[in-house]
Amino acid sequence: MIEAAKIWNEPNNKSHWDIAIDPDWRQFASLAIAACRAIRGARPALQRVLGGISPIDPSFIRNMQAQGVLDDFDAVAVHGFPLDWNLWKIDEWPAKIEEIKAVTRLPVWVTEVGVSSFGAEEVQAWGLRRTAELLIGRVPRIHWYSLYDLPSTWEATTRHKEAEGSSYYRHFHMGLLREDGTPKAAGTLFDRYAHGMGLCQWFHFEDHRLESAVRWMRRFGVTHLRTGLSWADSFRPNALDWFDRQMDALAEFQVTVTFCFTPEHRGIEPHHTSPPRDVNEFADFCAQMIDRYCAQTGISSPNTRQVLRPDR
Repeated sequence: MIEAAKIWNEPNNKSHWDIAIDPDWRQFASLAIAACRAIRGARPALQRVLGGISPIDPSFIRNMQAQGVLDDFDAVAVHGFPLDWNLWKIDEWPAKIEEIKAVTRLPVWVTEVGVSSFGAEEVQAWGLRRTAELLIGRVPRIHWYSLYDLPSTWEATTRHKEAEGSSYYRHFHMGLLREDGTPKAAGTLFDRYAHGMGLCQWFHFEDHRLESAVRWMRRFGVTHLRTGLSWADSFRPNALDWFDRQMDALAEFQVTVTFCFTPEHRGIEPHHTSPPRDVNEFADFCAQMIDRYCAQTGISSPNTRQVLRPDR
C-alpha cells in the first residue's frame, strides 16, 4: 500500500531540476504546492513528503518555507552519500539531520542513503553497518539505495555522465545485489537492519527486475520501500499497464511513491529536469496516480477513480 507521496527527486540538484531556468526555485515551489494540494484532494490522510534534497542544504528548506511550500507538507526528505559524492564524513549524519531540524518543524526522512561498492565491497558493507548505527531510531524513515546495481548497458540519471569520471561509474555499483542478482557482502547483512531501514529501488519502464526484487525484499524482511512513478513514462504506449503491474507487485510493502521527471514535450526545455509549462498538469498526474493506487489503503476518496489518458 502507499504510505506517502513524495514530490520530485533532489530538486536542489541540477541533475534533477534545471536550476538555470529556475534559479530561485519559484517554479518548483508552484509545482510542489499544486501537486501537494492535488494529492490532498485525492487522499486527505496520505502523508506528503517534499522531495529528498541533495545536497543537504538548510537554505533550500528555508527558501521553501518562505515561499509557503512547507505549509502543505507533512515531512521533508534528505539524501546523503558521504562515502561517494558528499564533502562530509559519514559520522556527520546526526549533525546533518539536526541542521534540517533547526529550520523546520516537519519530520526529516532519509529517503536515499547508500554506499557504492565501486572500490571494494567491504567498504559498502562497513558503510551499511555504520549508517544503520547512526540513523536507525533517529529519523522516522530510512531508505537504503539500492537493492540492485544499475545494469551496465543503461545510463545513470545524471547530467554529465562519463565526464564525471569515477563519480559517474559509482552510480552503477550502489546495489546490495550485483547486476546478475547475486548478493554482495552488504547484501548478506541487510536482513539485520530491515526492521529499521527500508529500501529505495527505482524501477525503469517495464523493468525486468520487478518480480525478482519482490522476492529479495521478502527474503530480507523489508517492509518499507521507496520507488517512483514517472510523469514522463506516463506518455509511453501501455503506460498504465506497466504502472498497474508495478504497483500490484509492490502492494504488500509500505510504499513511498515519488513523482518526478518532466516529459520532454511538456517542459519549458525538452528535458526531464525542466520545469513544466503547466504545473497543474503535473499535479493532475499525481492525483490520478494516488487515486488509482491508494484504493487498497481503505482511505476514503472524494473522487471517483480516474483513468489517465495522456495527450500524445
